[in-house]
Parts: sequence; C-alpha cells; structure tokens
Amino acid sequence: MSGRIVVAGASLGGLRAAEQLRAAGWTGSVTVIGDEPHPPYNRPPLSKEVLAGKAAFDSLVFTPKASATDVEWRLGTRIVSARLADRTVGLEDGAVLSYDGLLVATGMRPRRLRCPGPVAGRHTVRTIDDAQVLRDGLTRPGVRVVVVGAGFIGCEVAATAVGLGAAEVTVVDPLPLPMIGPLGELLARELRARHEKRGVRFALGAGVAGFEGGDRVTGVVLSDGSVLPADVVVESVGSVANTEWLEGNGLDLSDGVLTDGQLRVGGRPDVVAVGDVARFPNARYDGVPRRVEHWSVPTDSAKHAAKVLVGADTGLPPFAPLPTFWSDQHDFRLQSFGAPGLGLGDVRVLDGDPAGDVVAGYHRDGLLVGVVALGGPAAARAAARYRAELLKQPALTSQGALS
Repeated sequence: MSGRIVVAGASLGGLRAAEQLRAAGWTGSVTVIGDEPHPPYNRPPLSKEVLAGKAAFDSLVFTPKASATDVEWRLGTRIVSARLADRTVGLEDGAVLSYDGLLVATGMRPRRLRCPGPVAGRHTVRTIDDAQVLRDGLTRPGVRVVVVGAGFIGCEVAATAVGLGAAEVTVVDPLPLPMIGPLGELLARELRARHEKRGVRFALGAGVAGFEGGDRVTGVVLSDGSVLPADVVVESVGSVANTEWLEGNGLDLSDGVLTDGQLRVGGRPDVVAVGDVARFPNARYDGVPRRVEHWSVPTDSAKHAAKVLVGADTGLPPFAPLPTFWSDQHDFRLQSFGAPGLGLGDVRVLDGDPAGDVVAGYHRDGLLVGVVALGGPAAARAAARYRAELLKQPALTSQGALS
C-alpha cells in the first residue's frame, strides 16, 4: 500500500492511529500533524499528579510502538483548512498537503466563560503548559481558589488544590450536585459529602456573572449577586470540538464530527474520525450518535478506524466499544465501565454501601448498561467484575444505519 495518510491531531488518538495504521497493513507514508510542540503525552495526570508536583512531563510522554518509528511528526503546526474533494489539508504556515487517506483526531479544547472582568488569574487545564502555569498559582501561600464547573476536571482540580494547602477552595456550578450528569443523584450526593469532609466548599445552583479585579482577578461574581474572593480561578465548563478546519465540506459539525458506525466521515471511504472529536453511534447500545470523552475511546476507535481507512474492514462489525473512565479525587477513585448516562433513571446499589465503598448499577429497560464504583481499591475491583457482564451483552449489529 503506497501513498500518504494524514493524521490530523497528535495527542493519544493520533499516536494510536499511526500505530494502528501500520498494524492494519499500511506501508505508505504517515504524517501526523499537531498544534502542540510536545510529543503525545498522557493528559489525565495533568489535573492531579502534575498539579501536585508528583509527575514530571517526561513521565507522561508516550513511547510509540516500534512499528510506528518511521512516522513523520509535524508538531507545533496547526491545520487550518481541508478540501475533502481535492484530498488536501492546509496548514497555518501556508503549506498544503495532499493525502490518500485522512484521519481526524483533533480532539477538544476547553470552553471559556464569556463574562466581564479581568482575564489574568483565570486558567483552564488541557495541556501540560496549562497545568504548569496553574501549579505556580496554586502553590502560593494563602491562595484562594474558585473552580467553575463541578465535572471531572473541576472536582479533580479542587481535590488537588486542597491537597496543596490552599486556604480556600470553592467549586461553583449551576447544577445542584457535583458530577450529577454522569453519576446521577445517588453517587453525586455522596461525592459532595466526601469533598466537603476534606475541605472543599460548594456554591451550587449558581452561575458566574462576572469577575472582579483590575489587572487580575480578585473575586468571582455569582448570578445571585454574591462574590467569592479568588486569587486563582479555574474554568472547567466543558469542551469545544476542534472542527473549524473542516468547515465548508458539507459535514455535520454540530457536535464534533458526525460519523457512521464504521467511523467514516460524511460517507467518504477516505476520511475517518477517532477519539473525543468523533460523534458516532455505539452499536453496543443504540443508533444515536454521541461523543465520548473517555480515555479508552481514542485507542479503541483508532484500532477500528485504521482498518476501515486502509480497506481492511471486510466483515468488520460496527464500532461497539465499552467506554471506561476513572477519576482520582483526594484518596478515593471513581471507576466506571459502560454507559451510566443511559441508565440514570434506574440506579441501584450493586455492592457495598454509599457511605463507604460502593458500586452502583445503571439500567435501561431493566438491562444493566453501566457501573460506577466510588471508594478505594475494593470498590474498583468490584466494579471490574461487572465489566464481564457488560461485555457479554449482545451489541446491536442489525441496524443498517450503523454499518
């Protein structure tokens, strides 16, 4: 197989895609393009070990498999456009690259708050550079921290800030409980209690109206008019898909890149998408396309998409991953398998006690679709036992829309 495959995106999804293209038999050139100057690295530790000063950048860098050592890496280079009909992509420096196959792995970027007030002192956590700058702020004596957003990253940053000795750590969110979206009320209520026990404060049911301060943030103005003093603000209010470069090609980019059940983009055999930028129907559950921002998805989708792109997909069933996530906060862990979000209407305790180590099961139409453990290693091991049960459930392979 000759020609060139361009991999747009040089994070975990791009790396795994390059490796899997070789594994699928592609012998032509592979060019991976990424806007960060750094080689692919592990992002989950950024809000935990890196902020806490327990992990150096070198320990995060992935080592490519031997089969992918001949891959061309163009780092610190942004893709700004694509002409799918012509099979070309345009780079920020004006260069235009032709391709025989295109693999979209451009991922996400943090959403920013659009509120009046100063910008200095406001942070996001997506890159190693973000984490290193934020750590400098969190380690100042007597620092007061406000985290906007009680999702995964927000809760992890709050836990890390408390561990670093911050004077005050307050989490703001318009929802009534932290992580209630992915967890449901049962575990979200227990999660709040565990954070509060360790010193995290919550201002829930309120949004952010603006920021006080001159050259730098000194306070966060909430929608009820109250003000939280702040030396450091961390914005963790969701993500935006990096898809602008694909505009003008007639694609559905309303929430990431829409694909079919084989991860093909726009019905084209020469373009596929992987990782959290891909909005795909998971044949394990139903035909509804969704993005999945979990660490396991870049690897799983890269393996599938590479086979499709090089034409090694004969008899390949539709993509049907079992999503997996974990989140370390304080001295406990959240561990999940499956799709808990599809079963929030029927949550049952499967193992343990909500006040200690607990495993909750999430059911749709009486069928277990996801499990979440909260607690120590025993809870995580208990959740892993249900993984086999989830994997045994038959995937939906007969829906034509998925193939």
